[in-house]
Amino acid sequence: MSTNIERLVNAMNNDGAALDIQRTFLQKVYAWMFGGLLTTAVVAFAVVSSSVGYGLLSYRWIFALANIGLVWYLSARINSLSSTAATVLFLVYSALSGVTFSIIFFVYTLDSIMSTFLVAAGMFAAMSAYGYFTKRDLSGWGSFLMMGVIGIILASVVNWFLGSSALSFAVSLIGVFVFVGLTAYDTQKIKEMAVVETSGSELASKAAIIGALELYLDFINLFLFLLRLLGGRRN
Repeated sequence: MSTNIERLVNAMNNDGAALDIQRTFLQKVYAWMFGGLLTTAVVAFAVVSSSVGYGLLSYRWIFALANIGLVWYLSARINSLSSTAATVLFLVYSALSGVTFSIIFFVYTLDSIMSTFLVAAGMFAAMSAYGYFTKRDLSGWGSFLMMGVIGIILASVVNWFLGSSALSFAVSLIGVFVFVGLTAYDTQKIKEMAVVETSGSELASKAAIIGALELYLDFINLFLFLLRLLGGRRN
């Protein structure tokens, strides 16, 4: 323990070393995030292209509930899981998300999905860069943004019964702003988590998976809300 503390203090006293630690950790986080997105995309295309996969769409709500359960389990048990187990669960979650989200290919045109993806990627990259480089403390955003997420969930449940297009538009617009903000907030938080690189590869690997999961969720939700606003529906 004392050795790790000494390493941490020495690293923080050396700006160059601190930056190297942050870059190394963020590279792991983004690599796993992109790996998760790629897994989701591959599975989604496989479901759309396969007659067997098409039948899975009837059970997409089961996959959605399984996703929620996996996120909860991974977040709650990360300290007791091995880095290998955490990695496997993250990839399983990404694959299940591919089944759940494959429905968008039957609702929206492929061109609008691709163009919206590029818009979402640009917005995500810009806000993630802001969260990384800004000197402003974004910790105060956390509670405000989480209130926004709760509000979105409640409004979505209400609109499930109302079927209001105006409310749907408002929820989607607010959703974009909330997850744009969360992208910057989570990036800065993950940047500050980089000190785990001094505590051993096992802890650093698990922290990178959790960071990747948070950014993965930010991007996916940003993309889905933008798709609801910008996506061209099939006739």
